[in-house]
Amino acid sequence: MEDRNKENYIIPEFGEKYMSTINREHVQKLYKHAVERSESVASLVKTVMNTSMKYALSKNVVAQNTAEGVNLPKCVKKKEYRIRKIDVKKTLTVEQVILLLEKSKETKIYLHILFAVMMGLRRSEINGVKYSDIDYLHRTLKVQRQLGKKPNTTKDDVAPKMLTKQDIPPKTDSSYRELDIPDIVFEAILEQRKIYEANRRRRPKEFRDLDYICCSSYGNPRSKSFHHQYYKELLQKLGLPDIRFHALRSTITTILMKNNFNLKGISKMLGHASEIISADVYGDTQEIIEDCLDVLEPFIMEVIPEEMDSRYYDYSDIGVMEEYYDELMVG
Repeated sequence: MEDRNKENYIIPEFGEKYMSTINREHVQKLYKHAVERSESVASLVKTVMNTSMKYALSKNVVAQNTAEGVNLPKCVKKKEYRIRKIDVKKTLTVEQVILLLEKSKETKIYLHILFAVMMGLRRSEINGVKYSDIDYLHRTLKVQRQLGKKPNTTKDDVAPKMLTKQDIPPKTDSSYRELDIPDIVFEAILEQRKIYEANRRRRPKEFRDLDYICCSSYGNPRSKSFHHQYYKELLQKLGLPDIRFHALRSTITTILMKNNFNLKGISKMLGHASEIISADVYGDTQEIIEDCLDVLEPFIMEVIPEEMDSRYYDYSDIGVMEEYYDELMVG
């Protein structure tokens, strides 16, 4: 995404200029052109510019960060909130979720699927979860990092094969969250910890004790695409719809919405800035999954702690973060 923004916006605007000659007026002009194309793209361009100029300042390439404090133009008329309905063929029904959970126990991505479909974690957040994030007494999980590539880093700056597996902040401020852990997930974490400790004892020299829950037998964190082959093979084997892994977040969201769970609570679980985002992105309450409340209700009661209902009804308004709205709309 950063590379496309540089090629399409920043390089055409500044390609023939020295960084030391770029002033605030140049940056404002860049933002104006980007906003005319897309507000979400403009937000990303702003992030790239701030990061680049900050890095240039640290290397004494420029005397000051001329992008600092320059805001996106506000003269552009805001687009109305859009409702993006989900194709029912790209989400799972309750029966399909139960089948997927049961059969995924036989694979290396059981916890990946549990974290996604039971707790709504993003793929990069799942890879970043550590045992130290778990409150074993209260059975809660703090989401406070994801794995990815830090800006302006190269292979020489990190350990081998770790360039895209660095600890980075979650997607937005709202992505920092504390979640109740359903019983089925908690039990799986405990079982995985036994395996983790056994691998650490068996390979005392080679094992990398980095504390990641989803890791290899040598303690190495999983890559962003690790789950893909296992996940696709599992869907094909079970005759389930060929949906993206990210659609598992959509699935748990629509199940909860169908069962009248509080929208603010669902947004909080997903790490969204506003409840309207969850409704717009994931909600088609008229025809999202078939009516099967006789199956749905026992399923919800079994896998989600009873305390969640009361806890998720008392959150105060979080507010819409306008700058991140379009980005959050894609999950």
